Amino acid sequence: MACRAESPPGDIVRRETLAARAAHHVDPATGAVTVPVHLSTTFEREADGGYPLGYTYARAGNPNRALLEDRLAALEAGAGAACFASGMAAAGAVFHTLATGDHVIAPSDCYHGTAALLRDVFARWGLEASFVDLTDEAQLTAALRPNTGLVWVETPSNPLLKITDVERTAAIAHEAGALCVCDNTWATPMLQRPIETGADAVVHSTTKYVGGHGDLTGGAVVCRDDGELLEGVRRAQSTYGAVPSAFDCWLALRGMRTLHLRMRAHSENAARVAEFLDTHPRVEAVHYPGLPGHPGRETAARQMDGFGGMVSFQVAGGRDEAMRVAAGVRLFTRATSLGGTESLIEHRASIEGPHTRTPQNLLRSSIGLEHADDLIEDLAQALG
Repeated sequence: MACRAESPPGDIVRRETLAARAAHHVDPATGAVTVPVHLSTTFEREADGGYPLGYTYARAGNPNRALLEDRLAALEAGAGAACFASGMAAAGAVFHTLATGDHVIAPSDCYHGTAALLRDVFARWGLEASFVDLTDEAQLTAALRPNTGLVWVETPSNPLLKITDVERTAAIAHEAGALCVCDNTWATPMLQRPIETGADAVVHSTTKYVGGHGDLTGGAVVCRDDGELLEGVRRAQSTYGAVPSAFDCWLALRGMRTLHLRMRAHSENAARVAEFLDTHPRVEAVHYPGLPGHPGRETAARQMDGFGGMVSFQVAGGRDEAMRVAAGVRLFTRATSLGGTESLIEHRASIEGPHTRTPQNLLRSSIGLEHADDLIEDLAQALG
């Protein structure tokens, strides 16, 4: 083998230790303590035609990808994982495990790309979808059909940070004979582990907090059991070939090593920014589950270990005022994406297109690792 895994001593399974040692390997040839990047697209066969080291071709498997999948599964308390070239590819692999004529229930406030995937791609293949407020149990129950195969959860939601009770939603889905899959990109396994509260799988855009440095694109599916769902996701991974590069996997492992520390700092900064915005006269509403008045705060406090680094807020005066505030920032960067060390701000409705349900005066902010006072001062001068 090119490298051997160095596991924490004993039976340590604390998330912080697992994350910190995510890429800790010892190369027997050099003694290097960080796993190298394996760029090879193909692997040698033995004389008898076998592959004793387990790798055949890069689309089917790569040592860096295998290590990333192993570490993500451990962090999410899952049986196995499959990594993809993007979060959308990961979500698509889950939907591909369903059959023509199956029905999906998804949040009305979910990532616009997920909605587009269901509405514009899978609908053509006969997959039906309903979008409801999953924080309202009555709406979920009313949306269930005999052919419902999947309830897709996103909590906190994008961009309104609504909080869905994963345990209760999973129980309702299972009672109806459906799977429950949770997009855990915003919370990460450091703040929330949906599999432990009933979800059958979680999905990540590893582009975001897992990578954490804005320099890779990737996605992942982690499944509770080593059963049909994981088998189907891995089949889609290998057959369609939407796999991450070895270097992107290496970068994701690099980012994972500080994930626990970064999520703590993101959450602390976001809480302070949200508290500031909540008292500003030019802010109409603040969406952050850590605020006392947030309708999902009790649920978030029960199923999360922190409230995360994302804050959305609505500027008084409508779209034009929101755009003015976004144009006036000096420290925040006006850009899409989230989860990096730098703080970003964005007018969401203008990027989501004609199907957007996002309020026109809403700005979504990814709170980075700068000093919170500097971020607050920047927003104060932009708000005026």
